[in-house]
Amino acid sequence: MELILLLIIAIFVMAYRMNTGDNVYKFFINSVGNAYNKFAPYSYKEVREKTKELGVEYTPKQFIAQVGIIGGAAGIISYMYFYSIPITVLYVSIAVMFVPYLAYLRSQRLFSEYVFEKIQVYTSNVIIEFNTTQSFVKSLEGVRDSGILEDPVLSDLKIMIQMSYDNGTIEESINYFNEKYPYYMVKNMHQLFLQITNEGARDSGEALELMSLDIDALVEGVYRDRMDRNTFHTKFITFGVVLFFLVMVMQMLLTKDTYLDMLELWYVKFVLHAIVIINCYFLINGEKYYNEDVGVE
Repeated sequence: MELILLLIIAIFVMAYRMNTGDNVYKFFINSVGNAYNKFAPYSYKEVREKTKELGVEYTPKQFIAQVGIIGGAAGIISYMYFYSIPITVLYVSIAVMFVPYLAYLRSQRLFSEYVFEKIQVYTSNVIIEFNTTQSFVKSLEGVRDSGILEDPVLSDLKIMIQMSYDNGTIEESINYFNEKYPYYMVKNMHQLFLQITNEGARDSGEALELMSLDIDALVEGVYRDRMDRNTFHTKFITFGVVLFFLVMVMQMLLTKDTYLDMLELWYVKFVLHAIVIINCYFLINGEKYYNEDVGVE
């Protein structure tokens, strides 16, 4: 009977993780169907340097605090599951090893948000400059010289300008920038300028005004998605922690002595380890989903 109850808890944990509403369903689809790291050209070193420059990287004190919180939580949960010091030490060690990875995911999120803000500045100001220059390349040069952009977007903008002059056309430079920054607002704006350049600048004012409105709508959608992610993240972590304590409830129902007797059985330990590993796996993937690039989709 005790084993059946334990298996029911394990099935509940797995079923909850696989079926908890549209947001979590979307998370599963994205994590399985899409490749992560759409900013693959950016190395961890570049991401870390930019987060340090922005003053948002973890300080040694904050990093130690993360180690203490995650390691302490892993110690409490593992000991209350197995009542074994060696197993507790093992789980604490594994949990602490994931702290740098979680810090890296956070850095990628902050870097992605920073890049998105610069892309927003790039698209808006290129449209403004074009109203004056009536030339796409001259608009790029105006944004470059205005001092409102920073690396890495500024460096890629300079490459884009150079490619336009070297090739005599803007197609290749546009493709280069679109691949580096696969945002809808970038692709849509570049497609409009490509059309204007190829067909002439007749009656472009209304089209550019509509494009500005589209960019505003896309930006609003991205910031709304960011708020939804924050809400999802809070709920996901909360329910993930609660699921860990289902076994504690079972101990209260069975009494601690009965639970300790069950721990002598190898298959009971196997089920408990499976519960811990499965829940941790989904918590880590939830963190990955929360820290994915913003504004691309």
